[in-house]
Amino acid sequence: MNDSLDALLAKYGADADRPVYDQPAAFTAFVRGGGNVNLYERLSEQLAAGYDEAQPESLLDIGCGDGLALVPALESAGHVPSRIDLVEPSAALLDAATKRLADIGDISAEVHAWQQPAQEFFAQLGDRHWDRAQATFSLQSVPLEDRISVLKALREHTDVLTIAEFDVPVQVEGTPEQVQSLVSRYERGIAEYGEDAQLVAQGFLLPVLLGQVDPNVARTNWEQPAASWVDQLTEAGFTEIDVEPLADYWWAPAVLITAS
Repeated sequence: MNDSLDALLAKYGADADRPVYDQPAAFTAFVRGGGNVNLYERLSEQLAAGYDEAQPESLLDIGCGDGLALVPALESAGHVPSRIDLVEPSAALLDAATKRLADIGDISAEVHAWQQPAQEFFAQLGDRHWDRAQATFSLQSVPLEDRISVLKALREHTDVLTIAEFDVPVQVEGTPEQVQSLVSRYERGIAEYGEDAQLVAQGFLLPVLLGQVDPNVARTNWEQPAASWVDQLTEAGFTEIDVEPLADYWWAPAVLITAS
């Protein structure tokens, strides 16, 4: 294994067998600390602006997590959809998201929660349609062999799709250069968490990292450059696609992609 990766694992340790999105304490510490504070503030602002501009009556959130992007957006938006559907494979995160929505006192949206991966959700969906859909740093968790079918389903069942993702660099997987790039970026990210560094590293970041470089560890995400997202959205049938910067971030620049 790469020497720098060995050193990182020796410093922080990693329980590679953990399903990372079912470790709510580590994931919560991760998304609510470090560079994610600014990232999610910017993201929620942009989502709220989209609700106010388009005035959707129905909203689908694919991979909503615990509602970190969605809830602040709804709280600050002038317009709130009358129906909101949440899709999230983690029971713990989905439960947290639905509770946070229930705690918003001045909205009366009809909320439906689905504990499923996106692939399973769309496979049994029927003819339901949404004015707007969003997927905030979640479609990267859809395996490449399933991604086009999920994007085609989103094209069929939604009018406008908003995706937040990272514009990661183009690299050849498995090369020493790629592993070194991963390790150096992970080291920068872990360093942002201070007293929570061990929790975030062991419970979330390092298991994700090992899934990218160790074939014996279950992989949880398949990221790609923004240009590849545009290509896949085009293949799925979207014709109007806009990519705009969202925020700088230790991993890679975050972008907001709007497709219809």
